Amino acid sequence: MMFSWISSGFPLFIFLFFVVFFRAQLTYWLGRAAAHGFISAEKRTGFLGAIARWFNGPTPRKGAHILDKWGLVVIPLCFLTVGVQTAVNAGAGLVRLRWRTYTLAMIPGCIAWAILYSLGLLTLWTSTLQAIAGSPWGWAGITIVLLVFGGLIWHTRLRRNKESVCPITPSDSESAELSRSHQNEDI
Repeated sequence: MMFSWISSGFPLFIFLFFVVFFRAQLTYWLGRAAAHGFISAEKRTGFLGAIARWFNGPTPRKGAHILDKWGLVVIPLCFLTVGVQTAVNAGAGLVRLRWRTYTLAMIPGCIAWAILYSLGLLTLWTSTLQAIAGSPWGWAGITIVLLVFGGLIWHTRLRRNKESVCPITPSDSESAELSRSHQNEDI
Protein backbone atom coordinates (compact mmCIF):
# COMPACT_ATOMS: atom_id res chain seq x y z
CA MET A 1 0.00 0.00 0.00
CA MET A 2 1.42 3.38 -1.02
CA PHE A 3 0.35 6.62 0.61
CA SER A 4 -1.21 9.05 -1.85
CA TRP A 5 1.06 11.92 -0.80
CA ILE A 6 4.18 10.07 -2.05
CA SER A 7 2.75 8.74 -5.29
CA SER A 8 4.48 11.29 -7.54
CA GLY A 9 6.33 14.56 -7.84
CA PHE A 10 8.49 16.25 -5.26
CA PRO A 11 7.13 14.31 -2.25
CA LEU A 12 8.14 11.06 -3.98
CA PHE A 13 11.62 12.45 -4.63
CA ILE A 14 12.01 13.46 -0.95
CA PHE A 15 10.75 10.08 0.22
CA LEU A 16 13.13 8.19 -2.09
CA PHE A 17 16.04 10.46 -1.13
CA PHE A 18 15.61 9.58 2.54
CA VAL A 19 15.13 5.89 1.74
CA VAL A 20 18.43 5.70 -0.14
CA PHE A 21 20.20 8.03 2.33
CA PHE A 22 19.35 5.88 5.34
CA ARG A 23 19.97 2.65 3.45
CA ALA A 24 23.44 3.81 2.39
CA GLN A 25 24.23 5.05 5.90
CA LEU A 26 23.07 1.76 7.42
CA THR A 27 25.23 -0.20 4.98
CA TYR A 28 28.23 2.03 5.77
CA TRP A 29 27.76 1.63 9.53
CA LEU A 30 27.30 -2.14 9.24
CA GLY A 31 30.63 -2.26 7.40
CA ARG A 32 32.21 -0.12 10.10
CA ALA A 33 30.78 -2.32 12.84
CA ALA A 34 32.15 -5.42 11.15
CA ALA A 35 35.58 -3.82 10.90
CA HIS A 36 35.43 -2.73 14.54
CA GLY A 37 34.39 -6.20 15.65
CA PHE A 38 37.25 -7.83 13.82
CA ILE A 39 39.76 -5.23 15.00
CA SER A 40 38.74 -5.77 18.63
CA ALA A 41 39.66 -9.43 18.17
CA GLU A 42 43.22 -8.57 17.12
CA LYS A 43 44.89 -10.27 20.10
CA ARG A 44 43.06 -13.51 19.44
CA THR A 45 44.70 -16.42 17.75
CA GLY A 46 43.40 -18.38 14.82
CA PHE A 47 41.13 -17.26 12.02
CA LEU A 48 39.47 -14.30 13.83
CA GLY A 49 42.86 -12.97 14.94
CA ALA A 50 44.19 -13.20 11.39
CA ILE A 51 41.20 -11.28 10.03
CA ALA A 52 41.59 -8.67 12.77
CA ARG A 53 45.27 -8.20 11.94
CA TRP A 54 44.37 -7.87 8.27
CA PHE A 55 41.92 -5.03 9.07
CA ASN A 56 44.78 -3.13 10.72
CA GLY A 57 47.15 -3.95 7.88
CA PRO A 58 48.24 -2.06 4.80
CA THR A 59 45.46 -3.23 2.45
CA PRO A 60 42.52 -1.60 4.28
CA ARG A 61 44.62 1.49 4.94
CA LYS A 62 45.42 1.72 1.25
CA GLY A 63 41.72 1.22 0.46
CA ALA A 64 40.78 3.99 2.87
CA HIS A 65 43.42 6.25 1.32
CA ILE A 66 42.10 5.55 -2.18
CA LEU A 67 38.53 6.18 -1.07
CA ASP A 68 39.63 9.36 0.70
CA LYS A 69 41.38 10.49 -2.48
CA TRP A 70 38.94 9.23 -5.14
CA GLY A 71 35.84 8.50 -3.06
CA LEU A 72 34.23 11.73 -4.09
CA VAL A 73 33.99 10.22 -7.57
CA VAL A 74 33.42 6.52 -6.86
CA ILE A 75 30.81 6.83 -4.13
CA PRO A 76 28.25 9.00 -5.97
CA LEU A 77 28.72 7.04 -9.20
CA CYS A 78 27.88 3.76 -7.47
CA PHE A 79 24.32 5.04 -6.99
CA LEU A 80 23.87 4.98 -10.78
CA THR A 81 24.49 1.23 -10.87
CA VAL A 82 22.54 -1.80 -9.77
CA GLY A 83 24.42 -4.18 -7.49
CA VAL A 84 27.58 -2.17 -6.94
CA GLN A 85 26.04 0.37 -4.59
CA THR A 86 25.92 -1.92 -1.55
CA ALA A 87 29.48 -3.14 -2.08
CA VAL A 88 30.88 0.39 -2.30
CA ASN A 89 28.94 1.64 0.72
CA ALA A 90 29.86 -1.37 2.87
CA GLY A 91 33.45 -1.18 1.60
CA ALA A 92 33.69 2.44 2.70
CA GLY A 93 32.70 1.32 6.19
CA LEU A 94 34.99 -1.70 6.17
CA VAL A 95 38.06 0.38 5.36
CA ARG A 96 36.91 2.94 7.93
CA LEU A 97 36.58 5.87 5.55
CA ARG A 98 35.94 9.03 7.53
CA TRP A 99 32.20 9.46 8.06
CA ARG A 100 32.17 13.12 7.02
CA THR A 101 33.97 12.41 3.73
CA TYR A 102 31.69 9.47 3.03
CA THR A 103 28.50 11.37 3.78
CA LEU A 104 29.48 14.40 1.70
CA ALA A 105 30.38 12.11 -1.20
CA MET A 106 27.19 10.05 -1.02
CA ILE A 107 24.69 12.95 -0.98
CA PRO A 108 25.01 13.72 -4.73
CA GLY A 109 24.61 10.00 -5.41
CA CYS A 110 21.48 9.89 -3.24
CA ILE A 111 20.05 12.85 -5.14
CA ALA A 112 20.78 11.21 -8.51
CA TRP A 113 19.28 7.89 -7.33
CA ALA A 114 16.12 9.60 -6.06
CA ILE A 115 15.74 11.49 -9.35
CA LEU A 116 16.22 8.31 -11.39
CA TYR A 117 13.69 6.36 -9.36
CA SER A 118 11.11 9.12 -8.88
CA LEU A 119 10.97 9.93 -12.57
CA GLY A 120 11.19 6.33 -13.70
CA LEU A 121 14.43 7.09 -15.52
CA LEU A 122 16.18 4.03 -14.11
CA THR A 123 13.78 1.84 -16.07
CA LEU A 124 14.44 3.89 -19.19
CA TRP A 125 18.22 3.72 -18.61
CA THR A 126 18.29 -0.06 -18.13
CA SER A 127 15.86 -0.62 -21.03
CA THR A 128 18.08 1.45 -23.31
CA LEU A 129 21.18 -0.51 -22.30
CA GLN A 130 19.36 -3.81 -22.81
CA ALA A 131 18.10 -2.70 -26.22
CA ILE A 132 21.57 -1.62 -27.30
CA ALA A 133 23.13 -4.83 -26.00
CA GLY A 134 20.39 -6.97 -27.61
CA SER A 135 20.91 -5.58 -31.10
CA PRO A 136 23.81 -6.56 -33.40
CA TRP A 137 24.29 -2.86 -34.20
CA GLY A 138 24.29 -2.11 -30.48
CA TRP A 139 27.00 -4.73 -29.88
CA ALA A 140 28.99 -3.31 -32.80
CA GLY A 141 28.72 0.18 -31.33
CA ILE A 142 29.74 -1.00 -27.87
CA THR A 143 32.68 -2.90 -29.39
CA ILE A 144 33.84 0.15 -31.34
CA VAL A 145 33.62 2.37 -28.26
CA LEU A 146 35.59 -0.16 -26.21
CA LEU A 147 38.23 -0.58 -28.95
CA VAL A 148 38.68 3.18 -29.30
CA PHE A 149 38.88 3.58 -25.52
CA GLY A 150 41.35 0.68 -25.24
CA GLY A 151 43.42 2.10 -28.10
CA LEU A 152 43.64 5.47 -26.41
CA ILE A 153 44.77 3.87 -23.15
CA TRP A 154 47.31 1.69 -24.99
CA HIS A 155 48.65 4.68 -26.94
CA THR A 156 48.98 6.79 -23.77
CA ARG A 157 50.82 4.03 -21.92
CA LEU A 158 53.10 3.37 -24.87
CA ARG A 159 53.98 7.05 -25.07
CA ARG A 160 54.65 7.21 -21.31
CA ASN A 161 56.88 4.13 -21.50
CA LYS A 162 58.86 5.62 -24.39
CA GLU A 163 59.38 8.84 -22.44
CA SER A 164 60.51 7.02 -19.31
CA VAL A 165 62.74 4.47 -21.12
CA CYS A 166 64.34 6.79 -23.65
CA PRO A 167 65.80 9.75 -21.82
CA ILE A 168 66.83 12.72 -23.87
CA THR A 169 70.34 12.12 -25.16
CA PRO A 170 72.49 14.45 -27.18
CA SER A 171 72.68 13.82 -30.90
CA ASP A 172 75.85 12.43 -32.48
CA SER A 173 77.05 15.88 -33.59
CA GLU A 174 76.49 17.27 -30.07
CA SER A 175 78.43 14.31 -28.62
CA ALA A 176 81.32 14.96 -30.97
CA GLU A 177 81.38 18.64 -29.99
CA LEU A 178 81.30 17.77 -26.28
CA SER A 179 84.22 15.34 -26.64
CA ARG A 180 86.26 17.93 -28.65
CA SER A 181 85.58 20.59 -26.00
CA HIS A 182 86.73 18.20 -23.25
CA GLN A 183 89.89 17.40 -25.27
CA ASN A 184 90.62 21.12 -25.71
CA GLU A 185 90.26 21.63 -21.94
CA ASP A 186 92.90 18.98 -21.35
CA ILE A 187 95.45 20.82 -23.56
